[in-house]
Amino acid sequence: MSMFRSPQVILFSEDVSRAAVFYVGLGFTETFRVPVEGEPIHIDLVLDGYKIGIASVASTRDDHGLDPVPEGQRAAVILWTDDTAGAYAALTANGAPALAAPHRWLDRLLIAWTADPDGNPIQIVQKL
Repeated sequence: MSMFRSPQVILFSEDVSRAAVFYVGLGFTETFRVPVEGEPIHIDLVLDGYKIGIASVASTRDDHGLDPVPEGQRAAVILWTDDTAGAYAALTANGAPALAAPHRWLDRLLIAWTADPDGNPIQIVQKL
């Protein structure tokens, strides 16, 4: 019997609100926020059972004694879709950086890459 349950990935951000707005724009729903009012230090979001959290760099340092890296390609968020090219075009038209245009991979997937406001890569993928 496993002692763990409900895995979640936490992304660190200098601007938790900005990062959460980005993920809500991708279809995620906010499920948890601390504090409830005022500038958040942590927000959890969910999409189709996939849960991510956005944690404040400053709070993580001050409250937990860690030294998180606030930006760059530290982790990737993978989003499956039925239209990689359309999703990529929409995200980049709305200001997300174009990291890699849609391209075939392994002759069975169409993949494109963009990033969230903190530089975490977003892979958009569909089965061909």
